[in-house]
Amino acid sequence: MQRLLVLVRHGQSEWNLRNLFTGWKDPGLTARGVAEARHTGGALKAEGLGFDKAFTSELSRAQKTLGLILEMLGTPDVPTLRDLALNERDYGDLSGLNKDEARQRWGEEQVHLWRRSYDVPPPGGESLKDTIARVLPYYCQQILPCVLRGKRTLVVAHGNSLRALLMVLDQLTPDTILDAEIATGAALVYHLNPDATVATKKVLSPHIDLL
Repeated sequence: MQRLLVLVRHGQSEWNLRNLFTGWKDPGLTARGVAEARHTGGALKAEGLGFDKAFTSELSRAQKTLGLILEMLGTPDVPTLRDLALNERDYGDLSGLNKDEARQRWGEEQVHLWRRSYDVPPPGGESLKDTIARVLPYYCQQILPCVLRGKRTLVVAHGNSLRALLMVLDQLTPDTILDAEIATGAALVYHLNPDATVATKKVLSPHIDLL
């Protein structure tokens, strides 16, 4: 039994490119983001990986990335569940603002605290701790049982919702999770032990050169 779990961050979005806080807003992928998704699909195929079940968020940038990956694998009809539990962290009043403009408005130190602390939310939004509180129950109730039953499982989501899963899989603490970064389009390939701990981990990072 493989007990395969692959986590993928969506490809670059239009707001990633423009350095905007995105959160639950729903911009599409850039040309680079599309290329990253296709590259990741090709890399997974080269590894000999395929999937029986997929999970993604309610946001189009993750759904589009998933669709492109499955297309590259030649399996566009893999059963898929979409749930807002896997949405990106909600940045509240910061959503849609340029990060430099936010620093000018609230100050470098305050914006850094909102972005990088574990439990301090921005106005009207979620902290990383809040995001983890909604992602982990979904993982335990929906995703992990599929993996442990031997279903090859793909999760395409967002930087912070995936960092929530790293807390469990990589056994990170509230301090060490702050340094964890996942590049757009990157794939984290896990094989789990029967007790849900990690047996192996491999990172596939897209290297896209676009004019």
